[in-house]
Amino acid sequence: LFNMYPRMSVSSHRIQEVLDMSISISKNEDGITETDSRGYLEFENVTFAYPGETESPVLHNISFKAKPGETIAFIGSTGSGKSSLVNLIPRFYDVTLGRILVDGVDVRRYNLKALRSKIGFIPQKALLFTGTIAENLKYGKVDASLMELHEATDVAQAKEFIESKEEKFDTHLAEGGSNLSGGQKQRLSIARAIVKKPDIYIFDDSFSALDYKTDAILRSRLKEVTENATVLIVAQRVGTIMDADQIIVLNEGEIVGRGTHNELMENNEIYREIANSQLNRQSLTEE
Repeated sequence: LFNMYPRMSVSSHRIQEVLDMSISISKNEDGITETDSRGYLEFENVTFAYPGETESPVLHNISFKAKPGETIAFIGSTGSGKSSLVNLIPRFYDVTLGRILVDGVDVRRYNLKALRSKIGFIPQKALLFTGTIAENLKYGKVDASLMELHEATDVAQAKEFIESKEEKFDTHLAEGGSNLSGGQKQRLSIARAIVKKPDIYIFDDSFSALDYKTDAILRSRLKEVTENATVLIVAQRVGTIMDADQIIVLNEGEIVGRGTHNELMENNEIYREIANSQLNRQSLTEE
């Protein structure tokens, strides 16, 4: 047991290096670490261009609010700015214009570690490191109990494949989780976020490697553990976000529609075209 922590520390440090590399973001060591509220998010007129590309913003004048208990989804064609938008919340990049508030505080005023501790970020390509399944799940909460691991993997639909392994949670993962399937890696990444119990969950196309049945079951179970959190979902599949409280449609970095699934089917041509290309008429309408 004691040998696990040096390995975990070294490997998890590699993940942190990935998060910190290439872009110079101030860690703001003396910044804010605590707030009274938890999970409130607001974009105020946010424009963003990648460093060195200030003439070509990928996001234009983005404004929206999200609060605990809500699920906000983002959809749009490839290159519409969905992932760029959510990458700004944990400050993988900083906004060019406007501001992002978490619990009423500009994210740039936070101590960076404190800000990221509020967020469970689940990318499309799961960041797994060499070590056991348990060590990977405990990244972000090293003192998590075995019961917490069981509960999180059950919700994330990962428990069955873990239990099928001879060494269960002590199963060794290769670098990047290369000895797992894409869907298994995504489910472990989701379970890791659940173990962390963040105020804000960000799913950046995190269900894309799952079959439709597993996707539906997992999202249904997620509601149980995220009911008091703010949930953001970036998705390509309309089926993944149909039940969101608000769906925001992006096109070329701008918001071109927002509303529920049914509202957008009625009044937003871009959303309707995406939906009709994926789902049959029967599944698009409520019973």
